[in-house]
Amino acid sequence: MPRKYGFGQSVTRSEDPRFLTGRGHYTGDVVLPGMAEAHVLRAPFGHAEIKSIDTSAAKAAPGILFVATGEDVAAAGLGGIPSDVKPDEHAVRHVVMPVRPLLARDRVRFSGEGIALVVAETLEQARDAAELIEVEYDDLPAIADTAGAVAEGAPTLWPDAPDNVALEYRHGDPAAVEAGFARAAHVARVELIQNRVMGMPMEPMAAIGDYDSARERYELHCPSQGVHYVRRVLAERVFRVPAWAVHVITPDVGGGFGVRVFPTVEHALVLWAARRTGRPVRYVAERTESNVADVHARDHATTAELALDEDGRFLAVRVDTVAAVGAYGSCHGLEVPTTGYAATITGVYRTPVHDLRVRAVFTNTVPTDAYRGAGRPEAQYVAERLADAAADVMGLDRTEIRRRNLIPAEAMPFTTSTGYEIDSGDLPGALDKALALADADGFEARRAEAAKRGALRGLGIATYMKLNGGSPDELVEARFEEGGGLTLIVGSQNNGQGHDTMYAQLAADRLGVPFESVRVVQGDSELVTYGQGTGGSCALSTGGAAAITAMDKVAEEGKRFAGQLLEAAEADIEFAEGAYRVAGTDKAVTLAEVARTAFKPGPHTAELGFGLSARHLWQRQGPTFPNGCHVCEVEVDEDTGRVRIVAYSVIDDMGRIMNPMLVEGQVHGGVVQGIGQALLEDARYEAESGQFVAASLMDYCLPRADDLPNFRIAFHEVPCTTNPLGVKGVGEAGTTGSMPAVVGAVADALRGHGVSHIDMPLTSEKVWRAMGGA
Repeated sequence: MPRKYGFGQSVTRSEDPRFLTGRGHYTGDVVLPGMAEAHVLRAPFGHAEIKSIDTSAAKAAPGILFVATGEDVAAAGLGGIPSDVKPDEHAVRHVVMPVRPLLARDRVRFSGEGIALVVAETLEQARDAAELIEVEYDDLPAIADTAGAVAEGAPTLWPDAPDNVALEYRHGDPAAVEAGFARAAHVARVELIQNRVMGMPMEPMAAIGDYDSARERYELHCPSQGVHYVRRVLAERVFRVPAWAVHVITPDVGGGFGVRVFPTVEHALVLWAARRTGRPVRYVAERTESNVADVHARDHATTAELALDEDGRFLAVRVDTVAAVGAYGSCHGLEVPTTGYAATITGVYRTPVHDLRVRAVFTNTVPTDAYRGAGRPEAQYVAERLADAAADVMGLDRTEIRRRNLIPAEAMPFTTSTGYEIDSGDLPGALDKALALADADGFEARRAEAAKRGALRGLGIATYMKLNGGSPDELVEARFEEGGGLTLIVGSQNNGQGHDTMYAQLAADRLGVPFESVRVVQGDSELVTYGQGTGGSCALSTGGAAAITAMDKVAEEGKRFAGQLLEAAEADIEFAEGAYRVAGTDKAVTLAEVARTAFKPGPHTAELGFGLSARHLWQRQGPTFPNGCHVCEVEVDEDTGRVRIVAYSVIDDMGRIMNPMLVEGQVHGGVVQGIGQALLEDARYEAESGQFVAASLMDYCLPRADDLPNFRIAFHEVPCTTNPLGVKGVGEAGTTGSMPAVVGAVADALRGHGVSHIDMPLTSEKVWRAMGGA
């Protein structure tokens, strides 16, 4: 009989009672003695020269402790937030990426860029004083349109990039692709806009800085996806101090989604302000501030072509993308639309050759960076929209075009034209299961019934694969405490995924210890020796692999103490189900008893040591490739253009499923964020002024529960071969498949109106106009 907390069992998150009863402890909840409050004054223009700043009235205002501008930052010798990606051999040309300054000095390059920091006894005093700062601007021409940034005569942001191209990236074999198109019987072509979106964690941007002058050491409390990366950038690039001189603590985090991977200028500002004032300094953004200053994501304009032979088999794909990186290169901003995008540009298909060109361009917008999938969902969207276009060109069913080109299970491991080896998967099997789960055979009857009601019904299909890279390694220490409980010190960072539950479940399964006796330590650069953080859906495949290996080591170490307790040779001791036994006898002792014995000094200590612990650095053996198929059904109101999702079915191959409940929750969240981008979300700037017009949730529409159907989710488990757990990362898979499934469903519904594609987001107005609305 399976154990309650064993691998494969649905276990409720142990964190839930605390969060659901309002006992979560987030950065904004941290209160340090004598803490002051900070406010950032932000520029109202998309592009402007700063002619002068007069802060004298603000400095004289009640309660003011510190006021600083970009000139003060420069005088202090502080660095900025860098682009942390070095162009590789695929970079045809690139400029030296400008560092994002902590505060703009001579010029602002996006609406909402910080120009002054005000620190006061209270937040109200800081805001009031900020209104007294007099700034004289000289408004400049702006460009916030991604495709327009490379147009002749477009306004420019940087002298080194006269055409606004920060990096031109080429990947693939242009000559082979040209040959493929030359012999093609058919060519499918799409032009796509992938809308700019915001990660929108529930917890807004926040930071609390402190400085210990005696130890010359900074301390930062902030939401993050990994404290060590935040510490490294701040120490090396901003303050230029040793890593030990920056202590980063991350309490509970209200969502990450890629947005919380890297440090922000506000992190650095509160630390600097704490040093200057001798007081802890807190900054907590309002939602509007987060929206204008947190990194954004996506924002591509793409033309793509697919060459097919007479039987509809893919011969070659050619993709040309212009991707906005914003006014500055964010930490991973150049990697996402280049190496992240290129990895799966051929999708799940046996396309033998590809030619990808990406121009990453400067625009007068907040920088872009990683967001749930980091380039992979964007690539899969292109591949799946091309597959639908190919079906139309060939006059084939959209399912049939996929069957003819999907990578078959028997071809695994399969090396794609992009150079990645997919270790495992059964894509045709996932497609079949998804169609059955969605009752695709009954769709035409449902379409006919909807037509009688005056509704247009459509079916969208998206087969997907998400390459999970993430951290190359992870360290976990398994340490038993004096009372017999187990502490796991992990380098990953829980952002709501359920890591505490995951690690405790692994320990219960691997060591047989009580689930509730496991404590997880994370999010503290002093307590956690090393860590890559959470990103790329690799916490279980990499962090979990490190954890079980450390647990195996600690179980092996325990045999020394068990041998003493059982008066047997270590070689005769066996461990299983949480207990040590002498082989061939009924003599046994529990792991908890052994752990307690390890904490009792005695004559044995010199020989056996004191305490029971082990740690392991797991080095990734290869990426994981979660994959599957999404089937979406929509109804479109012909009078208003309103899109309603009426059914949504998912088959996922996540390898071995450790906790079905947690996996389903991750799939739900990913699908919903993909639906949000497909139908609702649009972080839009006015193209010529650079004014951000989606700063509040009145203007930026997020999906709500009543926008969504009940999801039908099932699994098609094919174990991964590149990690000992056989798992494949789940966190970003839902987003990867959902966007093309939703857009494909709407396009199918509008076929009778001659519509084959509408760019995201598919708002009611867009859909209505596409159908011929005035």
